[in-house]
Amino acid sequence: MKHPRALARYRMDERYRRLDPLSQMLRPHRGWIRAVRDALGMSGAELGHRLGISQQRVAALEQAEIQLSIQLDTLARAADALNCHLVYALVPRTSLTEAVKAQARSKATQILLRAAHHSRLENQAGSDSLDARIEDLAETFVDRRGLWNDSDE
Repeated sequence: MKHPRALARYRMDERYRRLDPLSQMLRPHRGWIRAVRDALGMSGAELGHRLGISQQRVAALEQAEIQLSIQLDTLARAADALNCHLVYALVPRTSLTEAVKAQARSKATQILLRAAHHSRLENQAGSDSLDARIEDLAETFVDRRGLWNDSDE
């Protein structure tokens, strides 16, 4: 039976696979609000009226979006005024499963390299392949709490 975190990662990775084409979509250089507003043929004053704000405030919102300082609730209100859905997601650069495995390998490497260094100092170098030992230890870390802590415990 899979660990609950492994099952959760699997389910999220499946959801992310469907989002992959969207994650490649770049924000228009003038921002989504301005791009959609222009495509609809809506003036800043008209959008401002729909939002209950001034045309100058619309320009400030569009600028805040470009600078990534717009508040999420404000962006949602603007999307609604433009008859759009706001889609919000954190999309990993790799699969969650691969991110966890890479972190586990990194943690195992730190521990085993330190142990290997101490073994060499004591002239007790292990006979097993370091890479194989790293993979074995990493597997034990995958679903353990504390994987993302900086300490090696």
